[in-house]
Amino acid sequence: MTPVQKAKRLGASGVHIATVLAFTLFTAFPFYWMLITTFKQTSDLMKRENNPFLFNQPPTLEHLRVLFTDTLYGRWLWNTAWVGVIVVIITLLLAVPAGYALARLTGRWGEQLGIGIFLTYLVPPTLLFIPLSRVIADLGLQDSLWSLVLVYPSFTIPFCTWLLMGFFKAIPPDLEEAAMIDGCSRLGAFVKVVIPISVAGILTVVIFTFTLVTQEFVYALTFITPASQYTVSVGVPTFLVHGDVYFWGSLMAGCFIASVPIAILYNFFVDRFIAGFTVGAVK
Repeated sequence: MTPVQKAKRLGASGVHIATVLAFTLFTAFPFYWMLITTFKQTSDLMKRENNPFLFNQPPTLEHLRVLFTDTLYGRWLWNTAWVGVIVVIITLLLAVPAGYALARLTGRWGEQLGIGIFLTYLVPPTLLFIPLSRVIADLGLQDSLWSLVLVYPSFTIPFCTWLLMGFFKAIPPDLEEAAMIDGCSRLGAFVKVVIPISVAGILTVVIFTFTLVTQEFVYALTFITPASQYTVSVGVPTFLVHGDVYFWGSLMAGCFIASVPIAILYNFFVDRFIAGFTVGAVK
């Protein structure tokens, strides 16, 4: 290898490393900002002459104490996780067979039905929360977490069905036909052949659904009044923002604790998550 080629290779490697480092710092900075704000003293946060990226005064646990003792943050975490798990299960039970059925439905009806289902996901929540609140009141579910369990699948299932439909279309039907020739029923071929191949799409549905439940605000605020039934997305801003007074340390602590599990889940399954969203885009 000539010196010029070595220089070009080193230059390309340097550019690659610098690009990866820049993106890493860009994506990790919000977590660093939340973490350092969590342990900064209030006086350290308020002084403009202080360096906002470093501890100018000794760290403190006061913001965490306020978060866990002066609010119901632990209960909000449990409520969010409980609703998220149930909504994920409901979404999988309905979206997986629906997506598979639409993917195997021949003719133009399958595609049109898939587009129609996806379009329902595009309806803004601000147009629906008032009529849905009437439905929730008529069902006697006001101020109950079951109201969120009932409503959230109405916008997770359409998108996840459309997502899985594209994923199932990328699986050759010949695999199922071969399994059926070997003695499997249609259901048996679906469970034993299609589902294992579709793990990436199913993980994408799980991550998307749980993330949406965690960050949803409008319905949770409209349907639930007691603080003990709040989710994290409603409880944190409601109790840690008093007029124009922001408890920044506790706010950042609450956001950091709630976002870390989702970030870890994304990082563990990022390859499968990307595959689930991009499958079928390139043949």
